[in-house]
Amino acid sequence: MTQKIKDTIVKGVVYLATGITLCVLLFIIGFIFIKGIGLINWNFISRDYNDTTFYAFVQESNSPTTLDEKVQENKSDYDKKYETPLEAPVYVESIGAEITKVLYKNYTTEKEQFIISYISKGSPLLSAVNSNGTSIDVSTDFVLESVNGNEFTGMSTEEVKTLINDQSGELKIKMVEPGGGIRSNIITTLYMILLSLVVALPIGIFGAIYLTEYAKPGKIVNAIRFAAECLAGIPSIIFGLFGMAFFVVALNFQISLLSGSLTVAIILLPVIIRSTEEALKTVPIAFREGSLALGATKLQTIFKIILPCAVPGIATAVLLSIGRVIGESAALLLTAGTVAQIPGTLFSPGSTLTVQAYYVTKEEGNIEMACAIGIVIIVIVIILNILSRIASDKLNVFNKE
Repeated sequence: MTQKIKDTIVKGVVYLATGITLCVLLFIIGFIFIKGIGLINWNFISRDYNDTTFYAFVQESNSPTTLDEKVQENKSDYDKKYETPLEAPVYVESIGAEITKVLYKNYTTEKEQFIISYISKGSPLLSAVNSNGTSIDVSTDFVLESVNGNEFTGMSTEEVKTLINDQSGELKIKMVEPGGGIRSNIITTLYMILLSLVVALPIGIFGAIYLTEYAKPGKIVNAIRFAAECLAGIPSIIFGLFGMAFFVVALNFQISLLSGSLTVAIILLPVIIRSTEEALKTVPIAFREGSLALGATKLQTIFKIILPCAVPGIATAVLLSIGRVIGESAALLLTAGTVAQIPGTLFSPGSTLTVQAYYVTKEEGNIEMACAIGIVIIVIVIILNILSRIASDKLNVFNKE
């Protein structure tokens, strides 16, 4: 077999491997987008996962409507979320809105509900307030449950219309804002990224500085590097067990944002140390010698010369860390919890996007929502990567004139 034939075979294998990798990647991304893109809308981003029940105070008025006006208005997309309406929609003049009785189904419950399917331009619902006098943004697909303490359970649409129209003065309407969103998960994920990096970045960078600039080559340094490499390969569930035993139980931080972020910070340390160490090694030795020759101290040389030159490598460590935080689930299940809420304090539980995707898949079998969350995760990673690259370019001393 000639060398030319061998080269052709090797080249074919390389192209084949590249093609398979690309096809697998495109298949995964395509599957996620095809399954989840239908759920992506503003409500999905801006609403919490759980329903929110509240009382809206509305001043009763007479808001007639016409068919032409209703046709011109944007109707709710309730037909995508509910089964076929159980009764014909009716327009309630005293609140200037159309209500529809529907059968709501999800993976665990099935019940009849009265939803707002249309709100006229002059509807008093548009100026509704809560008990504190704060304005409420009432929109279509909100669920109506009672008015002035009168429950709608077991009533027909016409009976609900009559009941509401018979009321006068200020109406106290019990409403439910539908959930199914991931706002709290997005905020929790961003909190987790911020807190874990605040803890891990300084420790990791200073550790890399010690290994590169101060430590003398020997068994101790080799042992530290070996330990860091071993930690990078340990499954995250092991870190989760440690975090649960140490942060949650021993330190009594409970299952919380703090426990989760500290656990993830430990996971990030090997990545940050190794990436930063390699970045520091790329700084030419002449830079160090020139700085010291001009009378700068070791510490001044590190912080004024070496670290600024190593910014691109450190930015790479940050990017890898962000991806690791967003993609982490096993450790956070044991330390941060699965509660879909915005953590009020560091000691409150919360669910990140990845954990929420796991939860809705395992507990509800909702593959579509998990894929929609996957799309949001991809977008967030891309945005954060772009911002990190921009910051890296701004701080990179080699790009400065």
